[in-house]
Amino acid sequence: MGLILGVDGGGSKTLLAVATRGGEIVAFERGAGTDPAADPDWGILLRDMMVAARTSSLEIEAAVFGLSSHGEIESQSAHQESVASALAGEGAVVDNDVRIAFDGALAGAGGVLLLAGTGSMAWASGGGPDAPQVRVGGWGEAFGDEGSAFWIGREALGLATRALDGRSDALPFAEALIGSLDLAPHEIMPWASSLQNRRASFAALARYVSALCEAGDPDAARLIEAAAAHLAAHATAAWRQVDADRPMIWTYAGGVFASPTFLAAVTRHLGRPPVPPRLPPVGGALLRAARRAGWAADDAWIDRLAAGLAARLASSPQP
Repeated sequence: MGLILGVDGGGSKTLLAVATRGGEIVAFERGAGTDPAADPDWGILLRDMMVAARTSSLEIEAAVFGLSSHGEIESQSAHQESVASALAGEGAVVDNDVRIAFDGALAGAGGVLLLAGTGSMAWASGGGPDAPQVRVGGWGEAFGDEGSAFWIGREALGLATRALDGRSDALPFAEALIGSLDLAPHEIMPWASSLQNRRASFAALARYVSALCEAGDPDAARLIEAAAAHLAAHATAAWRQVDADRPMIWTYAGGVFASPTFLAAVTRHLGRPPVPPRLPPVGGALLRAARRAGWAADDAWIDRLAAGLAARLASSPQP
């Protein structure tokens, strides 16, 4: 039985799935992030996930890996491609994880994908296999990634420490945020310096900021609004380069969009509602693999795949 393999390797988590020609998910694994800048042993984690999925005993016709930061640093990208080839054969395709998310969310149609996960980026195309691809953002946490979970977490910590100093009146927000970490104020710096993966740990705070926002905290709401404005600017810049003469078609991916307030704020800034994503990012990898294998990945196949992935994601615990 011919099968396809798809991988979505982001900064906070990695998903691996194997699907049949009929769109059924027959293997699914979830692991920690495989960001090469944060974890030099990311390849070992990916190998262990493939061992757990028993991919070596499966007849894989095509494999597509969406990996964090691919295409940005030549030596790093070459290493990612080498790892993928070693794990899934010389025909394995490696692409940026945001491009894979774009492929899944729009399923081959044109538009803009806004990604707000550990990092942030907009990816846009007019549609079709030969259409130019445009990316905006994704410059990394040192001087970019505005609107991402990492950015929200970093800004939240900055606001909290200013409040502790008396440079801001956001003391209730600061106390709630620091309390969520089970820290005393004087322990923040040692905590931050001891983190093995600071990028992922800061990004994890975005979930708590979102919860505070949904509960009515005004300072959390301002942070979420600022993040939404940054993401909307990404989308506008990307669409301007693709097709400025027609209304924007946009969709989304990434954990930050789990916040209803954040999604509503981005929608308000863009002035039009999003197209619901057809597939999650790992589904984009599977869709690319199916088309690479020459399968008839039509709308019915995509719908079956989406349902199978939704069930697996719902039953798969966070690492």
